[in-house]
Amino acid sequence: MSHKQHNELIQTLHDCMTACNHCYDACLKEDDIKMMAECLRLDRECADICNYLEQAVSRNTPFVSELASVCAKICEACGNECKKHDHDHCQKCADACFKCAEACKNVA
Repeated sequence: MSHKQHNELIQTLHDCMTACNHCYDACLKEDDIKMMAECLRLDRECADICNYLEQAVSRNTPFVSELASVCAKICEACGNECKKHDHDHCQKCADACFKCAEACKNVA
């Protein structure tokens, strides 16, 4: 399947990566950074896998299904963690993560 057939997935992955990077940066500025430790860790994991999958899909990897399955799991974990925090950046990140997880499940 060519990368042109995955344009929506590529954009969703990019949006999720961007939301996670923003959340990561904003979490570093929170008063109780220890409380944000798991959020920070998962923001990094999620941004990295979304970035990798975006690149892999754009070069027509034969492993889209397998990578998308892993990406969906990480996105869900990040979304579930971010949802626990009331910060606006965490809530927006959770929304992006859940949207990305669904998109990944659709191609997994």
